[in-house]
Amino acid sequence: MRIGLYPGTFDPITLGHIDIIRRSAALIDRLVIGVAINRDKGPLFDLDERVAMIEAETANLSRDTGMEIVVHPFENLLIDCAHDVGARVIVRGLRAVTDFEYEFQMVGMNRALDDSVETVFLMADAEHQAIASKLVKEIARLDGDVSKFVTPAVRRHLLKRLGKGQG
Repeated sequence: MRIGLYPGTFDPITLGHIDIIRRSAALIDRLVIGVAINRDKGPLFDLDERVAMIEAETANLSRDTGMEIVVHPFENLLIDCAHDVGARVIVRGLRAVTDFEYEFQMVGMNRALDDSVETVFLMADAEHQAIASKLVKEIARLDGDVSKFVTPAVRRHLLKRLGKGQG
């Protein structure tokens, strides 16, 4: 079984994340979505909320793609998380050149720690290339419309968290 790990903070999960998850089904049999605890980033949603949103948003993807999807919180090194879940592939989404520069450094460090775990980059679909969770939160804070970037359920969670009603 080909097991992949797709790590991130997913604060919140966006349509760009969902696109990468869906397209990774062509490469792997089981995808572990590694939800980074990363207290330094000061997430808007707590870990349980992020996990619940990801589980809700990916529930039908397993059936639609034939890929098993598991959500797994982690707070250790990415390469150690890969070992913990049996992943031989780390899946990463790229939006722009700046993403590549950061990811290039991460791959080098991860390969130095364990060169048996490969990293695969999937380019975000053109309609999702500008989507970043950080920007989605900022748009929502400033009363902008985020419906092009997240699902209706995530939009409701986001607006409620920001004290903007149910949307």
